[in-house]
This record gives sequence, C-alpha cells and structure tokens, in this order.
Amino acid sequence: MSSSPKRRRRAALGAALALSLTLLAGCAGSTTAAAPTDAAPTEGGDVVFLINSLGTSWVPNESSISSYQGNIWGQVTDKLVYVDDKGEVSPWIAESWDQNTDATEFTLHLKEGVTFSDGTPLDAAAVVANLDYWAFGSADKGIAPIGLFPKTYQKATAVDAATVTVTFSASTLGFIPTLGYHGSILVSPKTLALSKQDQGNLDNFSGSGPFTIKSWADGDDVVLEKRADYNWGPAALGHTGPAYLDTLTYKQVAESSTRIGALSSNQAQVIYNVQPSEIAGLTDKGFVAGLPRYLGFTNGYAVNVQAAPFGDVKVRQALQHGIDRQQILDTVYTDGWEAAEGFIQSGVPESTDHSADFAYDPEASAALLDEAGWVKGTDGKRSKDGQTLAVTLYANPYLATSASIDELVSQQLGDLGFDVTVQTYDVATFGEKVKIGANTPLYEVTRSFIDVGTVAGILTNANKGEDWFGLGETDTTLNGLRDRIARATDKDDRAAAVDELQTYVLQQGLFVPITQIVQRIYVQSPKLQGVTYNGVAIADYATAYLQK
Repeated sequence: MSSSPKRRRRAALGAALALSLTLLAGCAGSTTAAAPTDAAPTEGGDVVFLINSLGTSWVPNESSISSYQGNIWGQVTDKLVYVDDKGEVSPWIAESWDQNTDATEFTLHLKEGVTFSDGTPLDAAAVVANLDYWAFGSADKGIAPIGLFPKTYQKATAVDAATVTVTFSASTLGFIPTLGYHGSILVSPKTLALSKQDQGNLDNFSGSGPFTIKSWADGDDVVLEKRADYNWGPAALGHTGPAYLDTLTYKQVAESSTRIGALSSNQAQVIYNVQPSEIAGLTDKGFVAGLPRYLGFTNGYAVNVQAAPFGDVKVRQALQHGIDRQQILDTVYTDGWEAAEGFIQSGVPESTDHSADFAYDPEASAALLDEAGWVKGTDGKRSKDGQTLAVTLYANPYLATSASIDELVSQQLGDLGFDVTVQTYDVATFGEKVKIGANTPLYEVTRSFIDVGTVAGILTNANKGEDWFGLGETDTTLNGLRDRIARATDKDDRAAAVDELQTYVLQQGLFVPITQIVQRIYVQSPKLQGVTYNGVAIADYATAYLQK
C-alpha cells in the first residue's frame, strides 16, 4: 500500500509521540486524581487512546470484529440497532421493525436524514448494499462475508427510501439482535464499491458515525475528529447529537509499561489491555478500570476430536476435570473475573449454569485416564501403546492473560501425567499457524455474539460454520440441537434447546471452559467521563467528555 503525504506526516508525528512515550515508560509516578462528579458534560478536548495493536487490515469485513480495529470502527460507524451489555435491543438507524410469524421476513423502518460522511444518504438502498455485503462479501474482490451474519439470508429489498424488507430461507429469530453485532457496521456504498486494496486505505473510508477519520499512519495511529452535524445516535445512550470530544487518537504502543507510563503522566487518557495484575496499582492512584464482559462464549479450549489423544471421550473429560479454575482466578486475575459456568457467558439471557459438568476433580481425571489405558510412568508422564500423552497449548495473543493461564494449566495437567508444551506467537503468526481444526488439538477460543441463535452454527460446519470440534456432520445429536436453535420461532423453545446443547457439549468433553471472559481491559483517566460499553464490550466515546 502506497503512503499518501497525509499518512507520511502522521507517521512522523507518531514517531515523535512514540519517543515521548518511551521516555515516560519508566517514570510512572503516583498521581492524585479528582473524583468523578455528576457535572454536565463539557464540550471539547482531545483524548489519546493507547492500544497494543492496530491489526493488519482495514478492510471493513475483515477487521470490524477485531478486538483491536473494532475499537475504531465503533466510533466512525453506526448500526441499525443498539444492543447493550444485557442483550437488550433498541432502535438506532432502524427506528422500528416488524417480522412475520415464522421469522422469515422482516421489515426495517429507517430514520430519515442520516448521511455518510461523504454525503451519501444512509437510506434503504445503502442498507441493502450493506446487508448484502455482510451476508455474501464480494468473491470477485476476495472479501469474505461477516462470520456471524445469518447464513439463511436470501435478499433485501428497498421498498422505498426509508423501508427495507429482508427475507430468509428459514426462521431466523436472531436477525434483529445480530444487526447490533460489531461486524454489522454501516459503510458508505461508495466505499463498498472500491477494490479490496482501496477499501483497506482509510483515506477512502466513509461511515455515518459520530467521528470521522482525520488522518492515519499504517501500523502507528488513527486520528478521529467529531462530526459536527451528527444527530442520530441511539436514544439508549441518552445523547443522540454530536460527540463532546474534539478528537480521539488511537496510538499503537506495544509495551504495556510504556502505555502505563503515558497514562500516569497524562500523555494518554485511555490505555488498553494491561495485565489484570497491573490494574490494582492503577486504580489505587485514582485511575478507572473498565472491565466489560461481552455477550458470547466463555474463554476456554475447543477440543478437536480428530487430533490425538482427544478422540476418546474419557481423555476429554479428564482434561475438563483436571483444570483448577479457582487457582487460575487467584493467580492470574483480580476482582472482576469469575469462573465460567458453561461455555456461554452468564450475561447471555439464555445461559444456564453447567459448572457441575466440568468441576475440578483431579481424582476423577486420574481415574478416567486409567480407564482409557494411559499408564503413568516413573517420570510421571502417561503413555499408551508407546505414545506419550502429549498436548500443545497455543497461547491466544488476543487475550492478555492467555500465556499465564496456559502455564498454570500445563502445570495442572502435568500433575495428571500429560506432557504439555506451551507455544506463544504474536498476532500475525498465530493467525497463520494456529487454526481451529487442522492439527490443533486444543484451540483456546472465545467469541462474542449478540444473539444466541448463532451459537450452534459456529460449533459445526453447517453453512460454512467453524466446526470447533472437528465433528463435521457426524454427530447427529449436536446437529439436531443446532437445527432446533437455528429454526426456532419461539424464544422459550430456543432457550430450552440451548440448555440441552450446553449439557451435551460439556458432558461430551468437547469444550473446556475456563473463565467468564473479560477480553477488553480499559484503564482511563478519572477526568474522562461518560464512556459506555455495548454488548460486545467495545468502548463508545459518543457520549464521553473530559472534565475541566
């Protein structure tokens, strides 16, 4: 990608800021912060947000669900509906909606007068273009669809400038909530018409959000500025007009100590993804920690039944019962984290407590391994038919605590006789080398979702799902539960099927839950007020302001 003069200037400024932050890294002295007040929001001000990565792509369909780029997309785009951290859906660009009795047809009634920053109206035609892009991507451009968008989508039709009808091939009860997923960002049709390479150039991007892209330097920073004519934010936030802040700068700073030093010296107002062990020291100085939990799956290991030794259900169950989650909480985490109760976050409305199915019980784990024929040798390692009971854990770089968790798990499983290796990669290398399925026996995974209707399709390979457990279409019970959830037209019936799905997956040892996931850790200046977090735990600065 060639650099424009604007981006080269930003790169020079970014280098200067990076030098300043490096010098500050070792001088994170104590600060005395003013206590938050209930004063009215104040206009103006510039916020610097230090983030440990800005990812590798700015193509919207590829990067909108990223824990990194997703923070930026959340400020420069809108969604059709707003979903809060409890799963409550409320109007945004879609002021209201209707559906037929079998949830195969929906009608969206759009807010009028909304425009993208390039002047294009956000009307029915624009919504149809976005829905098609989320559902189908663009094969000729090499752009994939959004992963969690309903595969039952058939088409959308602009009835008039403010009305869209959407049809599905089967019941799709979760369609409206999924419009609030962080992948479902509304992008100008002019941007969508560009090539993949040009879509990845933020100079060409146009959204309808409360901020616009002022400048950017690839791999360094993105500077946003308020959009003065913005007047269509979600009513659920209590403020629908322009942002209070003037600018919001996302600066990539890899080292946690450098980010902490910059926050402590007021060079930055927000830092992202510190270690949990670092939070107490910061809050003791008056800084504020944001630990939102998203709606989605808990953090844990998806078990690939095609990879040895996990074709045996007893080995999978031994793995589940051999992990001491309380030790992980006590060692790695602080207040704000809790053990998983299942493989679905407890904040999801349909979630139920299944913790008894995978409770820590090392004696039961040892007995299961004995029954499966894995014999402990004099070196403490188990073997069977000349093969060692070996497994590799791949630390997930998208989760700040992953490597620490894996080290503890390796010790716990080592006590049971597993021969465990922990492998760590950076974000780019991890994406290349470690994938669900393939030869990865345990894939440490979590995933946000807005509506539980998408859950079963992720777990299997139906409609190009992710097939977490390597079962394909071979498990008729899992497939039956998947289809019941996907085709449900009644929320109570669907919730009952989700409960059965959790029971089955956990008792079969297909997923090993660890913790309720807090993947996005924010620490900010107490002067920064009015920050909100949506259902996928992305910080929203549309209502944020700096106290004077």
